[in-house]
Amino acid sequence: MISCVQATPGRYNDQKTRDHMKILMVLDREFPPDIRVENQVEALTGAGHQVDIACYTRKGRQAVDTFSKARVFRKPIGTFIYKSSVGCLRFPFYFTFWRSFVFDLCRDNTYDAVHIHDLPLALIGGELKREKGIRFVLDLHENWPALLNVSDHTSTLPGRLLSSDRQWRKYEVDMCSLADEIIVVVEEARARLTGLGIEGNKITVVSNTLNGNSFVMPGLSPDPSFFTLLYAGGINRHRGLQDVIMALPEVKTIRPVRLFIAGEGKYIGRLREIARNKEVGDQVHFTGWLAFEKMNELMGRADICLIPHLKSEHTDYTVPHKLFQYMYARKTVVASDCLPLKRIIENSGCGKIYSSGSSGDLAGLLSDLSSGYEELIEMGLRGHRSVKDNYMWEKDAGRLVGIYNNAN
Repeated sequence: MISCVQATPGRYNDQKTRDHMKILMVLDREFPPDIRVENQVEALTGAGHQVDIACYTRKGRQAVDTFSKARVFRKPIGTFIYKSSVGCLRFPFYFTFWRSFVFDLCRDNTYDAVHIHDLPLALIGGELKREKGIRFVLDLHENWPALLNVSDHTSTLPGRLLSSDRQWRKYEVDMCSLADEIIVVVEEARARLTGLGIEGNKITVVSNTLNGNSFVMPGLSPDPSFFTLLYAGGINRHRGLQDVIMALPEVKTIRPVRLFIAGEGKYIGRLREIARNKEVGDQVHFTGWLAFEKMNELMGRADICLIPHLKSEHTDYTVPHKLFQYMYARKTVVASDCLPLKRIIENSGCGKIYSSGSSGDLAGLLSDLSSGYEELIEMGLRGHRSVKDNYMWEKDAGRLVGIYNNAN
């Protein structure tokens, strides 16, 4: 069992506020791509901070690389170590891999802060704080214990034996208490952590808002011959696509309905089976992952963009980048009633909300929208204006840079 590190009084607290910091970002995935990390790196380097990134590779990518103005250090990871991450709190092989990797980087470089992306590797950030006096910033992209509860690999008997919900929740509180700064993606996540006893004054919301410098508006418009629905993203049970497919036979519209599902995942086979059973297989199109240009074209052709995630303790505390992309692209958004989705969509008036898990509720909503051409246009315009006014990355980038500019 992993014991949580105890903080040594931070040596950095005796330093004067510095104009520029050298930051080590640590993320347990391949990089690039990762929109959130890419945006953060560009914001921090643009403000004059130096950023190094430590990540693994399973694809044989080069050991040292660059992204924007940052250096990227990669270490190959074997299948056993990679798969051991789910059980890292009980069997610390994963931590051993990362401890060796990150401490070697710190031996060769001097860092002022370590920026840990997501909860699993928080222990490494805590050890760097304790042993080297490095400022520890914990960036929580989502509610990790809740994510494990809905993940396929933890629903099996071996998965449950390796991953203890109680242990992960204690680890989250311990690591958040130890961190000097915590970053979350929505206000709901901040409220959840303060409810667990974490100091609110060290939690900053840096959301997954739209970076106008990298987003390209779709050049195509919806095809009036069809009522076109689009989902883009990962495909698993908790994305809620089964509810969308089951709703299709009940959608009342004079135009043929077609649903495009852009992405990959192990749940595709089950979705195909549902489509066949509901006799809507010819209406559902699985495109796989698409290149940016093709995805952009498909978004342009859509009347409705869907975020049908099943409401859970996981989806109530995060928000996907695609929400703000759809809104900025002037698309009407239909989403389930997960807390951040409901708040943002209702406040902006850019779409409609249905009860998670209710295909009947969704079918009725889509039936109403299918004949409301002017309403769709107006909701799209409201979403675009709302993003420009409230949800541009520049504002969140400022909050992120402020965390480091104000470090002392």
